Amino acid sequence: MEALLFLPSSHLLPTSSSLPITILSSPFLPHRRLLRLRTRLSSSSSGSRIRISHLSATSSSSTTATTTTTETAAIPFDDADEGKFDWYSQWYPVAPVADLDKRAPHAKTVMGLDLVVWWDRAAGKWQVFDDRCPHRLAPLSEGRIDPRGRLQCVYHGWCFDGNGSCKYIPQAPAIGPPVHTSNKACAAVYPSIEQNKVVWFWPSTDPQYKDIIERKRPPFIPELDDPSYTCTMGIRELPYGYEVLIENLMDPAHVPYAHYGIMKVPRRVEPGRAEADREGGGPVDITIEESSKSGFLAKQNLKYFSFVAPCLFYGPGSNDKPIKPKDVITHLANWICHSLIFLNFDIYLLTQERPAEAHQKQRRFLLIFMCIPVSPGRSRLIYAFQRNFAVWVDRFVPRWIYHVGQNLILDSDLYLLHIEERRIAKAGLPNWQKACYLPTKSDCMVIAIRNWLRKYSNYQVDWRNITSEYLPPTPPKEQLMDRYWSHVAQCSSCLAALKGLKVLKVSLQVLSLALIGVVAAAKHSFTSAITRTAVVSAAVLCFVTSQWLSHFIKKNFYFHDYNHAFK
Repeated sequence: MEALLFLPSSHLLPTSSSLPITILSSPFLPHRRLLRLRTRLSSSSSGSRIRISHLSATSSSSTTATTTTTETAAIPFDDADEGKFDWYSQWYPVAPVADLDKRAPHAKTVMGLDLVVWWDRAAGKWQVFDDRCPHRLAPLSEGRIDPRGRLQCVYHGWCFDGNGSCKYIPQAPAIGPPVHTSNKACAAVYPSIEQNKVVWFWPSTDPQYKDIIERKRPPFIPELDDPSYTCTMGIRELPYGYEVLIENLMDPAHVPYAHYGIMKVPRRVEPGRAEADREGGGPVDITIEESSKSGFLAKQNLKYFSFVAPCLFYGPGSNDKPIKPKDVITHLANWICHSLIFLNFDIYLLTQERPAEAHQKQRRFLLIFMCIPVSPGRSRLIYAFQRNFAVWVDRFVPRWIYHVGQNLILDSDLYLLHIEERRIAKAGLPNWQKACYLPTKSDCMVIAIRNWLRKYSNYQVDWRNITSEYLPPTPPKEQLMDRYWSHVAQCSSCLAALKGLKVLKVSLQVLSLALIGVVAAAKHSFTSAITRTAVVSAAVLCFVTSQWLSHFIKKNFYFHDYNHAFK
């Protein structure tokens, strides 16, 4: 079979088993040292092997390195990069560009900082400001974009340009001191950049960081900007903290159980096991290959998953079984219905190149998760699924259809994680490993992220002036699992779909009443009973469809409970 290796910033070039792959890392790799990894895919009667050679930053391109097999030798840990992790000297993703409306400002919270994101027409870029007007501290996110393209506070009408300068104070006399030029009249501006279809910001308004983009850039994933790939990107607010969110994404073993009935997971058959459950869970062999203050690299079978601190976690979906042409439609239908099964680290959707088609580009699928600390007990997830096959599907299937299934997946373990977080907090974060029992390799990445937090961040996100001693109380389940405010209101595709479906529902109800009225007003005008029956049947069908739409809208755009006991 063909083996596929994904590493941070790896350029996924077409390959074959007879050609070596050279992958160069970048400064945002977990170990901050320049690596050169040469992967040789060699086919043999016993299967494929991956070989990695590790070169230091001072090695030239012509240097020959000693090659070690990853099956017998792990990449050493980097202990030189000690010290605490600085949470406020990092780039953070704020929102996908596709879900930002240029006509209005948007309120966001990251790292406990209240932000307003708005489109600066003059500069042609997204700006990120502190979400408070310097006048009376009203939220600028409740404002508007004025006809000149400036951000206007709707409390008293103060207007600001992209640099944060106040350009207009309506209450200031035209003939008088130019009070709008005072530094006190300026809005606080955060450095921001649009990269990989996402708006990022630097969490400091200090002028010394104004040009931080020239010294340090956000993590870059070239596949997100590659036109030969298509992606399904989404966003979701979650009622549990960053720590629980990212450890859950690093836990493949929970997928067959927490998402049973939603995600199609290949059953694992382990020789010698006397008992097997219906869900098909089994051992998962995970090892940590490299770890440092900047993140870590984990290996699961022949796949590599990377955590790039503080937000990025990504890796491949792969398959070792060739896909036949007749299976394509079946896989795509299943894919649409189950929304890419994005938490399953053994995803099997069309990712393997057929041997008879070796001359064609290799099918690749990449899982990308951006985990954002919002406030203690709250987090935000931006996810993207990159693939370079079946690109035509996205031309016909809108994003909101994928999001319906993806939100159901997130909802199915949302309550579990919310309660888990509170029980860990009650036990005390330093006692996490004493309170929990993790005896198997399937929890390797969970232990790794908790150890990373312990070593570099005192067990949790550095909230500075925000108290994290007490988590918000648990609301009723309907509010906890609310889907409208946590996703739909922030997703342009789902919001447009909701408006359209509501219009359709009302139209069907009106049409139903109109048809009944026509029959009642002209019952003697119809030439036959068959015609009357057909009109009445159409009216009933319209009414039943409108009721079904009402149920569909509530379940998929507002609240959908998930009862594990009856799955």
